[in-house]
Amino acid sequence: MNAKVLVAYGTTNGSTARIAETIAETLNKEGLTAEARPAESVVTLLPYDAVVVGGGVYAGRWQKNARRFLRRHRRELPARPLWLFSSGPLDASASERDIPPVPGVRRAMIRFDAREHITFGGCLEKGAKGFIAHRIVESGKGGDFRDFPAIEAWAGRIAKELLGAPQGERL
Repeated sequence: MNAKVLVAYGTTNGSTARIAETIAETLNKEGLTAEARPAESVVTLLPYDAVVVGGGVYAGRWQKNARRFLRRHRRELPARPLWLFSSGPLDASASERDIPPVPGVRRAMIRFDAREHITFGGCLEKGAKGFIAHRIVESGKGGDFRDFPAIEAWAGRIAKELLGAPQGERL
């Protein structure tokens, strides 16, 4: 079965977009049909068999467009398998251990019966939007902590799960 997968993302400075694009590229390589789209641009989930949603974490909250996506599609999401990811730690911690979801994402996992959540390292570099982000970069605490092999491996596990669904069974 060639499932169509939406990878929706909320991003402020583009780091989460690149993670979402990597997930979609990996799903496509594994034999699925996937596309990464900004969360705010998605009008309906009807064309999709499965959904992955990601958002950057800022001050303990998921990026607003990712949160709004879940709220806007709350009636459509329960009919599809759902995976969630967060990005944001500006250090190697996400590569070293599992980081639990922030409270709002944890509630969404329960509400929508998400199959899994994972946190990936973030990226904050010169030119970042916002006063606080700019100050973080100036202080030397910015950088790119995204682990692309880990992102690809996670997407590969999603593909394996979706491709393993019995013929005719709703994913």
